[in-house]
Amino acid sequence: MHLIVLELEPTSCRGGQEIVLFDICRGLAQRGHIISLVYTKEGNLLEQYQKFCSHVIKVNLFTIYPPKSNFRFLADIFKINRKIPVTKNSILLSNQYQDTFFARALALSKNIPLVCYLHLPPSHRILIGNTAIKSVKQFFRESYIRWQWQTGLKGVKQFIAVSNRTKRDWVKNGYPADRIAVVHNGINLEIYTSPINFVLRRKEWNILENTRVISYVGRLDPEKGLETLIKAFFILLKNGSKTQLLIAGKPLNEDEKYQKSLEQLTIDLGIENYVSFLGHISNTTSLYQVSDVTVLPSLWSEPFGRVIVESMACGTPVVASCIGGIPEILTGEFQKGLFEPGNERDLSDTLNQIINWRENDSELGKRCREHMLKKFSLDKMIDGVEKVLERRFSSARN
Repeated sequence: MHLIVLELEPTSCRGGQEIVLFDICRGLAQRGHIISLVYTKEGNLLEQYQKFCSHVIKVNLFTIYPPKSNFRFLADIFKINRKIPVTKNSILLSNQYQDTFFARALALSKNIPLVCYLHLPPSHRILIGNTAIKSVKQFFRESYIRWQWQTGLKGVKQFIAVSNRTKRDWVKNGYPADRIAVVHNGINLEIYTSPINFVLRRKEWNILENTRVISYVGRLDPEKGLETLIKAFFILLKNGSKTQLLIAGKPLNEDEKYQKSLEQLTIDLGIENYVSFLGHISNTTSLYQVSDVTVLPSLWSEPFGRVIVESMACGTPVVASCIGGIPEILTGEFQKGLFEPGNERDLSDTLNQIINWRENDSELGKRCREHMLKKFSLDKMIDGVEKVLERRFSSARN
């Protein structure tokens, strides 16, 4: 199989979907499949892609921004057609639905099937540059961009959704269920591991003995529910808990206004000395390992929640909103970590029940990792994607 993938920016710094695609491509390459990468912006994963890809091509853009970019759009299609040959086994994979207009044009020009990865619910908000829609001109521009991906999606032969919840969201918007396969995300369990020496790891982070650590890992964005987490943390402190909150991540599109509002909230609540904003952390494994609980307080229909899998693989239990695809991860005994989205009292109560697990249920961390080994391994994800793609290739060939 020859897989041509479209990735806006091959990076590990933006979010989970870029890491998922990289893991899949590398895994498929190791199984003997041919991978070609088309991207628009250089990222920190590019050098690693170059080690296993047969072709790596940079183009200008995947979206037409009227009225100046039509020629560049066509030139990019021509460039790819000239440099990447196709065979009867070739498939085009777009890693986000917003790029399917370009992907559909490319697939038609090469006469190969188009597959789209669904990492997000449909019609998830689009930001242009660093700001939301503020003018009539911007409104029409966004409408034109939205028309592009809606047109592109009509050419998709197969979708891959990261959760059953995400699939249902797309089916409700009129997309056929029989064309949407579900493949849960998986992670490299050799990277996300339990700490060899928990006490020493804590000392490396200068965490005081007997302090409980709550962590958040992800982008700083209102839909992630960070206000709920900070307010719940305030309730814990007010009740006498010796606790520290570590928030790792950067604001969306480098907009620091939201982070400043969160920092101001901690000041207003008088808990600023107990909350640390760490910025982007490349080694999240270390943070999970020193934490007693990781929290994902999302308010939106979180498609999957990769942070949950990463943390539990490190032996750290998770408390998360009962929304989106999250309940598909926190199953069985781990359902006790679910709380009502936006309800800081419920979150505080749930944290209070779990945060002392090292004394009350010392085997919980081990069971967290075993759950990940069974359900969300990297091989399991790659197996699922490989089967979907081979099935689509077989039907296209026949």
